[in-house]
Amino acid sequence: MFGGEAVAAPDAPLARRNPVAKLAAAMVFSVVLLATLDPVAPAIAIAVELAVLPLFGVRYRVLARRALPLLAAAAGVLVTLVLFAADRSGRTLLAAGPVLVTSGVLVTALGMVLRLFAVALPGVIVFATTDPTDLADALIQNVKAPARFAIGALAAFRLVPLLAQEWQMIGMARRARGVDAGRNPVAKLRLFGSTGFALLVGAIRRGTRLAVAMDARGFDAGGPRTVARRQRFTVADGLLVAGALVVAAGSLAVSVAVGTFRPLIG
Repeated sequence: MFGGEAVAAPDAPLARRNPVAKLAAAMVFSVVLLATLDPVAPAIAIAVELAVLPLFGVRYRVLARRALPLLAAAAGVLVTLVLFAADRSGRTLLAAGPVLVTSGVLVTALGMVLRLFAVALPGVIVFATTDPTDLADALIQNVKAPARFAIGALAAFRLVPLLAQEWQMIGMARRARGVDAGRNPVAKLRLFGSTGFALLVGAIRRGTRLAVAMDARGFDAGGPRTVARRQRFTVADGLLVAGALVVAAGSLAVSVAVGTFRPLIG
């Protein structure tokens, strides 16, 4: 659920696929797109990702809400590159004192922003359509991951929503004691840092207790463990991974064909 609204329809065709297959498809898609700096390949990838979104049962409105942090990150990347990029080749578009914006800078910035979305969106889709318990079971059964690692990752996923609640509780407790930054930006920054440190200390303590509890239940014994839910890797799951590879490779091929391909290395 997201704000009382279902994130994805669990009976959608691609939402039913094996969690390991969806995770592998997202990783393949992301790794291939990291090979280029041009904007064409990630733009094609984003178009394909948005086109297949209904097959995962994810609503566009819910995805937009989940992608809000990406917008902030993209804005930061865009401003940083425009102001501080070393390569100022191309036609000059704006010259205002120390600020020099060229067409080459904008192309590079656009490629970085689009690549950020193209790499991050598959991860958002995968985790929006995957139950953490199913993912842990699939890692143990299909990837032969250690049970301690898989169940630890499951516990981390389950505990992440508590961080926002704890942040709110710490803020309310401090306001009740009269600790408030008001409109002072320096005080707000200092209060933000101290609240983050308190949250970090609480997370470390909870992680330590969780590790002790898992050791007490034999997760470090090294013996075989049984699983409650079977996770089968089928031909359809393999086709999903292969399809992701084909689409990513096709995006790079189009980039090379139109002459915009800019390798990350070389």
